[in-house]
Amino acid sequence: MRVWALPLALLALAACVTRSVAHHRSAEEPPVAPMRPVSVDPVLLARRLASMQAGWPRSRSFDCTRIKCVALTFDDGPGEHTGRLLDLLGRRDVRATFFVIGQMVAADKGGRTVRRIVDEGHEIGNHTWSHPPLAELPHAAVRRELKHTENIVQRLTGVRMRMMRPPYGSTDEQVAAETRREGLAQILWSLDTLDWRDRDTSTVARRAGRAAPGSIVLLHDIHRSTVDAVPAMLDTLGRKGYTFVTVSELYGKTPAPGKMYTAR
Repeated sequence: MRVWALPLALLALAACVTRSVAHHRSAEEPPVAPMRPVSVDPVLLARRLASMQAGWPRSRSFDCTRIKCVALTFDDGPGEHTGRLLDLLGRRDVRATFFVIGQMVAADKGGRTVRRIVDEGHEIGNHTWSHPPLAELPHAAVRRELKHTENIVQRLTGVRMRMMRPPYGSTDEQVAAETRREGLAQILWSLDTLDWRDRDTSTVARRAGRAAPGSIVLLHDIHRSTVDAVPAMLDTLGRKGYTFVTVSELYGKTPAPGKMYTAR
């Protein structure tokens, strides 16, 4: 998106009037929510223009072949606890990668949280529109799931996402081919905290603390217990000498479209 066009685009943003169910499994075309004009905070607009002029994501240089790096990734949001998570990460100058669901973005008060994710230097990725197992869908449905989320995130933030995470890790050659066409790398994980199953703060923090150098850690910002666990996991990994990076920073570059990544 050209910088001069950004204010016009932001003035055309929209908010969804109802929250959709994030894990709907239908292969039908995702519904397009009613849209209405929204006002734009001039301070946020100035931050957005500065961010786009500087390039996104704002780059930091780490050599994760020489230092102990770990990439924390958060799926299924933005949700009601994402703002608090961003507060916690911001206080410690930690950046993470967020794989967002299109329906959740559409329900997010005109995109306030997803814009904040971008503005604060975190990386953002595509987690489909409605969270279906992509390997079980026909080609056209896979494309719709990715394109709908791609379009709404780009309208709201000006960012063209460069990576995706297949829900449930469900992928195959067809999904790989479509992600390659869309310019999206497939990012899976090497450490699953199982926070979606065990909603216990200490358990989630303990599992995250077992990360090895180069790990991609799977978490979900839609769970209060996961967000509650973040300070302890940062303390544990920090004491072990880890540097917290985004997925792109972990590899030192944007991962290649269509290729699957699980750890460095």
